[in-house]
Amino acid sequence: MKESNLNYTFHVSEAGKETLIRINPKSRPNVLWVHTGKDSLAVRYRNNPREKFRLTNGKDTTQLVFSYFTSPAHEDLNKQGTDAYTKKNYPQAVALYQKAINATPNGAHVRSAYYNMACSYALMGQKAPALKALEQAVNAGYKNVAHLKKDTDLDILRQEKKYLQLVSRLEKQNAQLGDPLKAQLVTTDVHNFWKAYDLAAKNPARQQEIFEQEYFNKASVGLQDYFASKIGSVEQFLNNLNNKTAFFPAIRRNTLAVDTMKAGIYQSFQKMKELYPDATFPNVYFVVGRYSSAGTVSDNGLLIGIDQYSRSPEVPLHELSLWERNNFDYVKNVPPLVAHELIHFIQTDRNDTTLLSNALSEGMADFIGELISGMNANRRLHEFANPREKQVWEAFQKEMYLNRAYNWIANGSQERPDHPADLGYYMGYKICEAYYQKATDKKQAVKDILEIKDARAFFEQSGYADKFTKN
Repeated sequence: MKESNLNYTFHVSEAGKETLIRINPKSRPNVLWVHTGKDSLAVRYRNNPREKFRLTNGKDTTQLVFSYFTSPAHEDLNKQGTDAYTKKNYPQAVALYQKAINATPNGAHVRSAYYNMACSYALMGQKAPALKALEQAVNAGYKNVAHLKKDTDLDILRQEKKYLQLVSRLEKQNAQLGDPLKAQLVTTDVHNFWKAYDLAAKNPARQQEIFEQEYFNKASVGLQDYFASKIGSVEQFLNNLNNKTAFFPAIRRNTLAVDTMKAGIYQSFQKMKELYPDATFPNVYFVVGRYSSAGTVSDNGLLIGIDQYSRSPEVPLHELSLWERNNFDYVKNVPPLVAHELIHFIQTDRNDTTLLSNALSEGMADFIGELISGMNANRRLHEFANPREKQVWEAFQKEMYLNRAYNWIANGSQERPDHPADLGYYMGYKICEAYYQKATDKKQAVKDILEIKDARAFFEQSGYADKFTKN
C-alpha cells in the first residue's frame, strides 16, 4: 500500500491530559504528523491496543493515545445500501440493508434500515414485502408518522389496509403524548450500567463483552438512539470509562438518585402544557454515556446522559478536561435539563443552517425551559456573558447570518479558562427573551418562539439589537 501523510492539528492546553486519536482501517498503515505549536512529530501506529506518545509545545505536555477504531459492522453496509438506493438499484439496497440488520441486530439503525427496505420494495412495486418491512420498522421503534404519511416513496401503499393500520397505531401513540402525566421516566439503563460495571470489575478481561451483553444488548430504545448519535462505539465508550477510574465510582449514588426527580420533571411538563397546549411529552430516558452529551432528543423521547449531571462535593474532578469540569452539574438540576430537551422535542424544524437559526434553537430551549422549570440549564454562560453582553453580541453579529454555528455551539474544543464555549446558547436566549418581553400576549409569544419559521424576521421583530444602538 502506498504510504501517505495524514495531518492532524492539536492544541495542547492542559498538562497531563490524554487526547485519544482514532485511526480507521484505511488510515492505519499510514504515517500521521501531529503538530503542537511550532513542533511536530511523525508517528506510525503498530497495531498496539493503546500506543502512547508524549508531546510538548515547550510549555504544556499531553499524552496522545493512538487507538485502532473499527466501526460497527452495520455502518458500512448501511452506507452501501443508501448508495444503492440513491442509484435506484433497489434490489441491491434491500439486500444491503438486510445484511446491516443481520450484522448488528440491535440498535437504532434497525428501524431506519427496515424503513428504507420498505421504501425500496414500494418503489419496486412489491406491496407485500414493503408492508412487512414497514411493520418491522414500527415494531423496532419507528415513530415519525408525519414523515411516513408524506413520503412519496410509499405512495403505492396509501390505500392498503396494513398501511392504514400502522398509521393509525402511530397516530394513537402520538395522541397520548399530549398528556404530560403519561410520559414515563425510564431509568433501567442506569441500573443495567452499574450491573455491568460491577461484573466487569470482577472480570476486567471480559469488560467489553460484559458491557455489550449487560448494558447495550439490553438497551431501551432511548439508549439505542443515544448510542447511535452520541456514543458511536463500545470502544469509545470504554475508553472514557477507563480514563475516569476515580470519577465513576464516586458518581454512582448520584446517578441512581435520578429516580427521585419525578416530581420536578412533571411540574415542568404541566407548566409547559399551560403555556403551549399543543405541547407533546415523550418518555425520558436516563443513560450513562461517554461524556459527550448531557442531553439530546430522538423520535423516541428525551435522552439524558446522567453521568454529566451527577455532581456532588465528594466527586473528584482531576480526570475531567476543562470543558468536562465546566459542564458537570448537580443531579438536583436534572429537571431544568429535561425541560431544555423537552423544548427541542416540541420546537418546529427549520431548513436554515445559519448561526442565528442554530442559536435560536438552543436559546429558546434555555429560555422556555427556564420559564417552565424555574432555572436556566446554562447558568454559567450567563454569569460570564451578562457583564460582557455588548462584546459578545458584537462578535456574534459578525457571524450570525453565516454557517458558523461551529464557533458558538458544541464547540467544546474552544473552551478556555477565561472564555466558555457554547455562547450561541446565550445569544439565542437573549433574542428570545427580548421578543417575549416585548410581547403583550405572553402565551402567544411562547407559541411564536417555538414555531419560528424565519430566523432573520424573528430576530428583527425581537428588537434585541435596538438596546445597543440607543444613545
